[in-house]
Amino acid sequence: MAHFESPLPRLIGMVHLPPMPGSPNSTLNLDDIFEHAMRDAKTLKAAGFDGIMVENFGDAPFTRGSIAPETVAGMAVVIREICKASRLPVGVNCLRNDARSALGIAAAVGASFIRVNVLTGVAATDQGMIEGDAYQTLRDRAALCPNVRILADVHVKHAICVNQPDIALAAEETAYRGGADAIIVSGSTTGRAVDDGDLMKVKGAVADKPVYIGSGATKDTIAKLLATVDGAIVGSALKPNGDISAPIDQSLAEAFIAAAK
Repeated sequence: MAHFESPLPRLIGMVHLPPMPGSPNSTLNLDDIFEHAMRDAKTLKAAGFDGIMVENFGDAPFTRGSIAPETVAGMAVVIREICKASRLPVGVNCLRNDARSALGIAAAVGASFIRVNVLTGVAATDQGMIEGDAYQTLRDRAALCPNVRILADVHVKHAICVNQPDIALAAEETAYRGGADAIIVSGSTTGRAVDDGDLMKVKGAVADKPVYIGSGATKDTIAKLLATVDGAIVGSALKPNGDISAPIDQSLAEAFIAAAK
């Protein structure tokens, strides 16, 4: 049984990595990617975010299997420096659903949590059918980094849940049969708001588990959302015009934190 010494961060800001070396749209070397990531991480910390999530968002199209070894290596180098520089809890998401690599990076660099898009069940996605593998993921976590938390999506964005259309039951299965430490509820795609009805169903189904907003939170909605959920993962709202590829805007990040408080 995993033992966690500190609570999860409440407000987690996203560091979206540019295309990593080896991916189709790659134009930057690892030094440039490092500078991009550190700039955003420093902005998040200065604005008052209490956690950071790093993902290889620029690597689209994503794989439904394991990410490339060069991507694992590059992400580990970058995330290690973010952990040291920020001194905040840092999370890892290896898109589309590579929990094993995320755990490996977390173990190597001292990250605090990972995100798993499909921990249990089956999702029809733009990468094809993705099957969750909680069995192997929790065994890998126990062997590699037992103190790293698993944040798992329920009815993840950019997908349709095939095995369990009832989001409340899907949340129960993800939390209690799949062993997720926290549940993430998102809108249908990146940047889209969460359906209020879905959110309340999930909160009711897993009342003893932390529930996070995974997309669509803005400075105008975050205070209301935090009255219901335990935290939020924020990306688009911190970028000018919601442009994921743009650097995080300091004023937008500060305005978001001010609204949350």
